[in-house]
Amino acid sequence: MHEVNENITTPQPRFFVTPGHGERLLPEMRYSQAVRVGDRVEISGQGGWADDLPFPTFPEDLEAEIVQAFENVERALAAAGATWRDVIAVDSYHVPETPGFIGETHNRVMVEQFREHMGDRAPIWTEIGVAALGAPKMRVEIKVTAITGSSRV
Repeated sequence: MHEVNENITTPQPRFFVTPGHGERLLPEMRYSQAVRVGDRVEISGQGGWADDLPFPTFPEDLEAEIVQAFENVERALAAAGATWRDVIAVDSYHVPETPGFIGETHNRVMVEQFREHMGDRAPIWTEIGVAALGAPKMRVEIKVTAITGSSRV
């Protein structure tokens, strides 16, 4: 027997655009940086672009690009009412520094940024090497899932 409870309402998705680059990209690229359904927040992949640079422009320094990508993730999370402390899963995409290995810089800086942004929280993480990303010279993209309020559990 299948029971249906008609009193349960499904939360509706709410989409968010990050101020700055998200607002500029929406008309052309037709995507939002974040979606929230109830207490769950998903963000689209965020790269290391900066609002003060013409898109798509990325720092020459790989470390600076990764740090900027983390800042862009933070901005997308904030637009949807979440923080890094609410993050439960991270998928990161990397153009490898050398064939066959994503690279020491990618790994080191990612872990440093995890510590800085999440402290002792250790979400699940999948690190994926790719041949190319969505813009020329882009070397990292970070996508996260968060459950708001989960940092207090």
